[in-house]
Amino acid sequence: MAILLSTKAATMEDWRDALLAVDPSLDIRLFPDVGDPAGIEAAVCWTQHDMAELRRYPNLKLIVSMGAGVDHLLRPPGPPPGIPVARLKDARLTQGMAEWVLLNVLRFHRQDLEYREQQAARVWNELPAPDTHKRRVGILGLGELGGATARILRALEFPVMGWTRSPRSLDGIETFHGADGLDAMLAKTDILVCLLPLTPDTRGVINARTLALLPKGAFLINAARGGHVVAEDLLAALDSGHVAGAALDVFEPEPLPADHRFWTHPKVLVWPHAASITIPSSAAPQVVENLQRAREGRPLINLVDFTAGY
Repeated sequence: MAILLSTKAATMEDWRDALLAVDPSLDIRLFPDVGDPAGIEAAVCWTQHDMAELRRYPNLKLIVSMGAGVDHLLRPPGPPPGIPVARLKDARLTQGMAEWVLLNVLRFHRQDLEYREQQAARVWNELPAPDTHKRRVGILGLGELGGATARILRALEFPVMGWTRSPRSLDGIETFHGADGLDAMLAKTDILVCLLPLTPDTRGVINARTLALLPKGAFLINAARGGHVVAEDLLAALDSGHVAGAALDVFEPEPLPADHRFWTHPKVLVWPHAASITIPSSAAPQVVENLQRAREGRPLINLVDFTAGY
């Protein structure tokens, strides 16, 4: 029985080699070279793979998403009914995300946009020193990624807050939950970080109303999904000066169209969905562990809860 790999061509062989390093006996097939569909027992795939195509494999036992997000699996028609789906929870993936958020928190906090503007104009001018203890960071989502990010920022003595749909506590972090809690946190947030899973409840959560609740001059950092942000509302908030800047790694659609205003907006920093990229050698042991569990009928790790959407 074989594993089907489906991801970007540039990383396909890296994934194959990483899986074989864990278990050299694996039969790995690189999409679209599937061979006999009946021989496929697991599919390890990323956002570009068509879920309808997976219905061709009568002996499929497991689907693994090559990242922490799974919203791409939920798009119609969704995965084949009855097939368990796992996502990755990888320490290096988590660290990468925390690093990227920290990078942009510090860029905004230490006035990097202003200094780069001064550099372009050849202006030598010292700006007032910012106070870390007064720069309040609010994080949407305190799961694996959000929790790790909150702890790193707190270690640098930023006042850190976190919002979740249901109550959750985290040492040293002021937490909020529910609709009222979201509004309360936004009103106190100088830098807003979105690390939520994309679900019907969180789609468009960053919109004209919620952006208006932020203090004037706040910043936005989004490394979750493009669908969390209503792009035109964010552009309007940036143009008005209510939002001072945004660091965006995710968009809807992707790739970001060449004529989109985000590319050229002076207050927007754009990344090509690269904030944290799964490293195959780090994630492969988890994939192989789940394959062994599926073969032996044991409980799988990091299963997706489709009722919750992540």
